[in-house]
Amino acid sequence: EEAVTIEDVYEPYLLQIGFLSRTPRGRCITAEGCRHLGYDFPKGTVTGAATQPNLFGNN
Repeated sequence: EEAVTIEDVYEPYLLQIGFLSRTPRGRCITAEGCRHLGYDFPKGTVTGAATQPNLFGNN
């Protein structure tokens, strides 16, 4: 499929259901996405919001 279709249709859906996250390094698969595909999430890997501190310091 064309890149535009992937960006406009699939990416928002994968973000919404929690299989993909946007990080400063780009898009990354989440632990839930790995589990869905049948893979173990690498130990010590951090994705998504966990890579950035909360604005008000609350976790």
